Amino acid sequence: MASRIYTTTGDDGTTGLFHGGRVSKADAVVDAYGAVDELTAALGVARAGCDDADLATTILDLQRELFVVGADLATHPERRDRLEAGTSRVDAGMVTRLERLIDAELEVRPLRPVFLVPGSTPTEAALDLARTVARRAERLVVGAAERGAFVSDDVRRYLNRLSDLLFVLARRAAGGADEPASRH
Repeated sequence: MASRIYTTTGDDGTTGLFHGGRVSKADAVVDAYGAVDELTAALGVARAGCDDADLATTILDLQRELFVVGADLATHPERRDRLEAGTSRVDAGMVTRLERLIDAELEVRPLRPVFLVPGSTPTEAALDLARTVARRAERLVVGAAERGAFVSDDVRRYLNRLSDLLFVLARRAAGGADEPASRH
């Protein structure tokens, strides 16, 4: 018999947590890790259209790290001791790595002091869209924490830095294309 993708266990409106337990699919933390999943897919769109091999590798690395973010968020709060740093739990080193990537990009390509209108190249536009999804994921993570869900400080910091990194990577993806400012 072929394997099935459906289990029917979620038909009651609940979803399973990593390391056991179930919560409502409408739970604030489920919204948060759902946005992280959406971000992973949005980065896939950026990577699929990217003709810069080094940038595509960076995007793939970020997608893989987002699985760590998702696992961290989706873990039963009482079983977090089972998580492994960098594999299923976000740690400070992951945040530091993003900061180093941001700093390296800004050395090569300093930011213009204006708001930019996305859409100069397909990859730039996809990265800017991913940045907005990252910001939404960050807002949902903060909201989940404010509603009493456990959210690690490293997850919050990671998503905040990631959106900054995606902004500077979008500028890289624009290359020499004209990026119009928000005002004439």
